[in-house]
Amino acid sequence: MTLFALILALVLEQARPLPDDNPAHAALRAWAAAARRWLDAGQWQHGWLAWALAVLLPTVLALLIYGLLNWVHGLLGFAWAALVLYLTLGFRQFSHHFTSIRVALESGDEAAARAELARWQGVEVAELPQQELLRHVIEHSVLAAHRHVFGVMVAFVVFAAMGLGPAGAVLYRMALHVARHWSVRTTVAAEDASAAAARRGWCVVDYVPVRATALAFAVVGNFEEALANWRQEGTLTKGNDGLLLAASAGAMNVRLGSGPPLGEPLYSPELGWNESDARVPQLAHLATMVGLVWRGVLLWLLLLALALLARVW
Repeated sequence: MTLFALILALVLEQARPLPDDNPAHAALRAWAAAARRWLDAGQWQHGWLAWALAVLLPTVLALLIYGLLNWVHGLLGFAWAALVLYLTLGFRQFSHHFTSIRVALESGDEAAARAELARWQGVEVAELPQQELLRHVIEHSVLAAHRHVFGVMVAFVVFAAMGLGPAGAVLYRMALHVARHWSVRTTVAAEDASAAAARRGWCVVDYVPVRATALAFAVVGNFEEALANWRQEGTLTKGNDGLLLAASAGAMNVRLGSGPPLGEPLYSPELGWNESDARVPQLAHLATMVGLVWRGVLLWLLLLALALLARVW
C-alpha cells in the first residue's frame, strides 16, 4: 500500500495542486501558532512543550485516524494515507517558481528571473552576477525538492514500514513548518525558547531524510563526486542543509554552497576551489537539476516496487 499511496498522491498533486491558502494547511498553521502562544513562557521546557503540542499532537492524531480506518477496512486506511500524502507532498508548491525563473532566463529576461526569485525567497538579488543568481536558484530548488518531496517520502516510508501509516509525513511537515515560522522574537543575545526547540527538533527529524536524499542524488548523479563532497562536508559541520548541498553539487558537477565573496577569485584553501577547476553554475545546470530530481523520485519508487515484489514472493 505504501507504493500505491505514494503514486496516487504524486499523480493527484500533479493533476490538482493545492493552493497555498488551502483549509488544511491554514488550520495546521493556526494550530502551531496557537500552541506557541499558549505554552511558550520563555523557558526551554516551555519551548519544547509548545513544539510537542504543535508537532506531535497532529502526528498522533493522523496515526489514530489511520489505525481506526484501517481497522474498519484496509482500503479506508489506504485512502487516508494517500490523502495525507497529497496534503504533505508539494512538487507544485515550489516547481512553478523554478519553472518561471528557468523560462525567463532561457528567454533572456534576466530581470523577470530576478524578480521571481525575490518573490519566492524574499531575498534581494538585483546586484548579484548571473552565475551567483543561478547558484541561488539551484540551491533553493534543491532544498525545496528535498523538503517538499524527498523528505516527506522518506519519513512516510520509514513510519509506514513500522505500521504507523502516514504519521511520518505529518511529523516531517509540521516540524518543517514550525522551524521555518517560529522565528526569534526576543533580543539578539537571547534566543526565543520555542524557536530554539523548533530548530533543534527539525535537525533531529530531518537527520535521516536529508541523508537519504543526498544518497539518492549521489546514486542517480555523479556518485564519486557526490560522496567526496559529502565526506568533506562532514568535516565542516555546516548542518543538514550544507550536507545536502554538498552532495547535490557533486552529483551535478557544479559549485554550490557559500563560496568566496562576490568579485573575488573562486578559490578556497579549505575547499580547494580555484579558477581552473571550479564548476561555476551555468544555465544548463538548471536542466541537470530537474533531471536529478525526477531520477531521484523514480529511484525511490523503483526501490519500493522491488521491496513489494520481494514481499510478495
